[in-house]
Amino acid sequence: MTFSSNTEITEAEPTLLPPLGNDRQLKRARGGRAGILIGRVFSNRGAAFGVVVLILLFAFAFIGPLISGWSYSELDYTALRKPPSALHWFGTNNIGQDVFTQTARGMQKSLLIGLLVALFSTAVAGFLGAAAGYFGGRADRIIMLVVDVLLVLPSFLIIAILSPRLKEYGWIVLVVLLAAFSWMVTARVIRSMTLSIKEREYVRAAQYMGIGSLAIISRHILPNVASFLIIDATIAVGGAVLGEASLSYFGFGVQAPDVSLGTLIAANQNAALTSPWLFYFSAAGLVLFALAANLLGDGLRDAFDPTSVAGKRMSRSARRRGRAAADSARTSTPAAAPEIGTAR
Repeated sequence: MTFSSNTEITEAEPTLLPPLGNDRQLKRARGGRAGILIGRVFSNRGAAFGVVVLILLFAFAFIGPLISGWSYSELDYTALRKPPSALHWFGTNNIGQDVFTQTARGMQKSLLIGLLVALFSTAVAGFLGAAAGYFGGRADRIIMLVVDVLLVLPSFLIIAILSPRLKEYGWIVLVVLLAAFSWMVTARVIRSMTLSIKEREYVRAAQYMGIGSLAIISRHILPNVASFLIIDATIAVGGAVLGEASLSYFGFGVQAPDVSLGTLIAANQNAALTSPWLFYFSAAGLVLFALAANLLGDGLRDAFDPTSVAGKRMSRSARRRGRAAADSARTSTPAAAPEIGTAR
């Protein structure tokens, strides 16, 4: 390429980049994303129903014993196996204990066990799955070997054998045992996701900058799989509550004098026809919680993944509502009348 002698070569002016947002703007952006996710969840009727039911069950479990006026172990000798009344809202059992307070106490214990199991198992699955996928090699083989071994072991039988022998340590042993056999499938999924994420440009850039492996896993790998972990933890709570209820039903879970939904169902199963208030309140609480947790998990999955069938359906319905609102606003605003001038 040739230039004429009259051509002036000037220095290009630097391009000014827009200023970075401050912390308040970043928080507002995060709040906007959270608002979008919450809107997607509540646009799903099943997920909205699950949220409402879970809130009511948590309120019943933790506030109910405070307003009932009875302790779960208190006896009322003047009301033995009485049906629901103004004094005992859910009736009483054979020895005069208030069924409302006992059901609330059992729900409280089952919820605590389910939440702790889901928290511990999700944390272990996220870290070990990400470590196996990121490091590869020997670490990957060892972690996957442990996963394969635990998957083939009869977890229910092992927990049933160990739990009664460790009952002096309380229900926290049941949490540890349930969590120890609840993380393997999630870890496999996280490992496969990590194998893809670690090839991304930002992970390679962090490696070239000399950032440590644990810092890369905690800052770049785990945040990118957080949506899956949240969904999995929500569904795992319901599964853990059902697992605890099953073990307690057979006498391997929560031990007397404490109660859970499983122990209440087991103790009152023979009275399901003669005194239904003893059985159906605790059974209905267990079924409602498991159903609500699964509905909320499905709603979170659709909210985090708009490409799913339900997510696309929610997006289309949201767009239709937006267009309908815009059309109604347009029709409700009267158009300005044109001015007619007089010609002279």
